[in-house]
Amino acid sequence: MKKKLFKQLPKVDEILKIPEIIELSKNIDYFNFTEGIREGIDYYRQEIAKESITELHIKDVVENIKIILKKRSLMNLRNVINATGTLVHTNLGRSLISEKAAKNVFDVITSYNNLEYNLQEGNRGSRYDHIEKLVCTVTGAEGAILTNNNAAAVMLALNEFAKDGEAVVSRGELVEIGGSFRVPDIMKISGTKLIEVGTTNRTHPKDYKEAITENTSVLLKIHTSNYKILGFTKEVTNSELAEIGRENNVLTMEDLGSGVLVNFGKYGIKKEPTVQESIASGIDLITFSGDKLLGGPQAGIIVGKKKYIDRLKKNQLLRALRVSKMTLAALESTLRYYLDEREAIEEIPTLKMILEDSVKVKERAAKLFEILQKNDVKCSIVETEATIGGGSMPGETVKSCGVGIEGSPLELEREFRLGTPHIIGIIRNNLFILDVKAVKNDELYLVAKKAAEIVKKQIIKI
Repeated sequence: MKKKLFKQLPKVDEILKIPEIIELSKNIDYFNFTEGIREGIDYYRQEIAKESITELHIKDVVENIKIILKKRSLMNLRNVINATGTLVHTNLGRSLISEKAAKNVFDVITSYNNLEYNLQEGNRGSRYDHIEKLVCTVTGAEGAILTNNNAAAVMLALNEFAKDGEAVVSRGELVEIGGSFRVPDIMKISGTKLIEVGTTNRTHPKDYKEAITENTSVLLKIHTSNYKILGFTKEVTNSELAEIGRENNVLTMEDLGSGVLVNFGKYGIKKEPTVQESIASGIDLITFSGDKLLGGPQAGIIVGKKKYIDRLKKNQLLRALRVSKMTLAALESTLRYYLDEREAIEEIPTLKMILEDSVKVKERAAKLFEILQKNDVKCSIVETEATIGGGSMPGETVKSCGVGIEGSPLELEREFRLGTPHIIGIIRNNLFILDVKAVKNDELYLVAKKAAEIVKKQIIKI
């Protein structure tokens, strides 16, 4: 029996002539295409050897190969639909950049460009020249430099100005960010000794003053963007810290975390300290992220007094931490919107989602609900609270809306997550919910189609 079945196994050359397989070859590289075919045939060869099957049909082998090829054609890093109600979702890629920014990136990476070439002078230039003036115009800073993320920005600044010295920080500001990365550890790597002052909930100006010695290099303030302390609290303001620094001839620095360039308080959202306010307070150096609430690509931005920025440009660590042409292209496009706040709110996806009228969100949820009802999917409209996410605005929510789908929430969550497209929802009160706050209009039909397939058990598992 085994010998007969082995003879029935198709050869690779035979599989390559099947029209369905030829069509799939258009969307996959040659290596994965041929290996996928071999893998599909080998599966049945092993099943025959184990005597797990007693008959063989070529159509079954072909179907198995098709499934394998579809799986191999997928990139590991792929698109998902964010129906979680978390806008700046760290696990789902944080901020979305605008289509204009994406086009600028595409144009830059698909052709040669003047990354480090001065077109006016005809000689070598600096990649930072393309964006420094723009950053300064938007923030009001004297100078600016970029790194690949904000943790790198903090490390670079401390390495330059506090290596083998001391940095004074309030105990209530020793934050830990995602992935167990902690400020004290970043300081240690930069060669800086941490000096803690104050208590967890209260720190006074005198605490900083009394901690200053001949070894003090930096007075560091860290914005607690991913948690908040309530109750009997006290913190030293930027202006107070800047004054202490000037009086004692010690550099002052602030890690803002999320780079906020818009006063959210004007739009009914919790106000976060802006980069412009930090600069105006007199702080010497400020670091913040290029994505998160700024809404651009991942980057670390350092702004402040020109004499300090010029020193950072000469630090040898900068080369190891420098940004790519893709980051520069995306960040320049994003920052240009901030020259007019109205345009920034309309064109930067993160800002637009945060400030979107809840009525529009309800309309999207109603539209999804209507489509699902027509496809016999049992569901209901559910009012929700969306979170900003990305370690920003802890505890702050905005009104949102979604659709709850009847059925086993755990099974539904899995089917939506593993299907194509991958749709990430949430489970609340034993109900699987698709929150539409971060779902685009053109994604609603994809979500509805997948829901209908799952509920009707017409699922193609890949």
